[in-house]
Amino acid sequence: MWIQAPADPIRTRPILIDERTTPRRLTLRVITGARRFTVPAAVLSITHQLGEALVPVIMGIAIDRAVRTGDATQLALWIAVLAADFAMLSFSYRFGSRIGELGMLAVQHQLRELVGEHLLTRPAARGVTAAPGVALSLATSDVNRLAWTVAIGVYPIGELAAVLFGGAVLLAISWPLGLAVLLGAPLLLWLTDRVGAPLRRRSVDEQAAAADAAGEAADLMTGYRVLKGIRAEAAAAARYRAASHEALVRTLRSRQAEGVFTGAMSLATGLFLTAIAVAAGLLAFHGELGLGELVTVIGLTQFLLAPLQGFARSTGAIWAAGTASASRLLDLLREQTVAEEGATRDAVVRTADELELDAAELVIVSADGMAARELLSQLRRRRPDALVVPHEAHLFAGTVRDNVALPGVPWERAASALADAHCEDFSSILPDGWDSQVGEGGAALSGGQRQRVALARALAQDAQLLVLHEPTTAVDAVTEASIAQRLHRARRGRRTVVVTRSPALLGVADRVLTIEPGTADESGAEPGGGGS
Repeated sequence: MWIQAPADPIRTRPILIDERTTPRRLTLRVITGARRFTVPAAVLSITHQLGEALVPVIMGIAIDRAVRTGDATQLALWIAVLAADFAMLSFSYRFGSRIGELGMLAVQHQLRELVGEHLLTRPAARGVTAAPGVALSLATSDVNRLAWTVAIGVYPIGELAAVLFGGAVLLAISWPLGLAVLLGAPLLLWLTDRVGAPLRRRSVDEQAAAADAAGEAADLMTGYRVLKGIRAEAAAAARYRAASHEALVRTLRSRQAEGVFTGAMSLATGLFLTAIAVAAGLLAFHGELGLGELVTVIGLTQFLLAPLQGFARSTGAIWAAGTASASRLLDLLREQTVAEEGATRDAVVRTADELELDAAELVIVSADGMAARELLSQLRRRRPDALVVPHEAHLFAGTVRDNVALPGVPWERAASALADAHCEDFSSILPDGWDSQVGEGGAALSGGQRQRVALARALAQDAQLLVLHEPTTAVDAVTEASIAQRLHRARRGRRTVVVTRSPALLGVADRVLTIEPGTADESGAEPGGGGS
């Protein structure tokens, strides 16, 4: 299975994903996916960092050649050189950051299209991303964190160049100081990475947990209008508050872990560079360094603190967060394969005659729009034994009980069907329970309530072949998942066809079929005609 991000309007390199793609490989492909932007941005990052490193060098030279000698010409010259240096580093920073940001946004655009396409077209949702809120978190927060790793291909390159340049200058001034920086800095970065690994893992775990909790809260809000219609606002609000509080707690823990890691990194690099500055002061005290050289050494040690910390942060925290998000996104994309292989998937069908409906199973036909209406029209004509329930099922004036317990249907079976359609709460929510008036066409009920009563009426008929068209479009995600499970259990031993693209229903199917695009009713009948 190869997955390729859609082409984007600014022609970044496509990001390819296959079965062997690991989170590390995906992160590396993201980092290198916008070379059109990251390469010039990295060059400008190097120019900016070298310009920053030159500031203490120019100031040291100016002190030795102008301030100490009182030469006004030399002073003017080096002030001009310093101004030119500031102009160069400012230009490089401004445009390098903009180009790097554009590369990050281009990759983010690709990733968001890739994830969005899979969320919209996957045949079923299972695992951690079954909840729409969690899927939304993946498509936003995780995509953002993974796309931000593009910065690793820009800023650390300039930061490394600054460290090497600073070490070379120090080596020229005093070889012990230069050697300490060139050898000590890589060792410091390695030790910081080792010590910070557990903290980064904790941070990544908390980020994932916070995303899950936030997704749960979002899912609760998805069905709030329906809950309001059945007067369950208080219970929904309580669940939302609990989920939101959990998201807050986990986010704070994540930030605490990141803070401890960043603080430890800052302390280690600060102590290291302080030691370099103290050593330079001792050398100056013994006359081995001049005043200008001492200023250069102190200025460089202060400057090098930022690129050292930035390099460690980019190659540590940003990389760790990016690979963690890459892992979660790969899980999402691979759930597509799991969902496709979870149920038996037959070849693409074109007409109702090609549907094998003899087995007692729940068959999902993945179709919508014209294809779905044509299939239902064919089933009405060619399978007279089928009870076909259209999407817009009509309720007649009367009570809930009257609409479900039709003539010939005992109340025990009707009550069981109401439970299978997730209507058991009607007895306590509606004014008169099962004897509440639904109004003409079900006008007294909410859309979700009408749809569930219509589903219960169909289930109560206990037909040997039941065909449903999009029976859960008006209910919230939690209720839909419950109905899917109950429908599969209630129809065990009988033939059931559901024409839908609902992930919850696709997830419980015994068999999944798809309609070949562009096919039409061979008989020429009008789509949606016949039956009711």
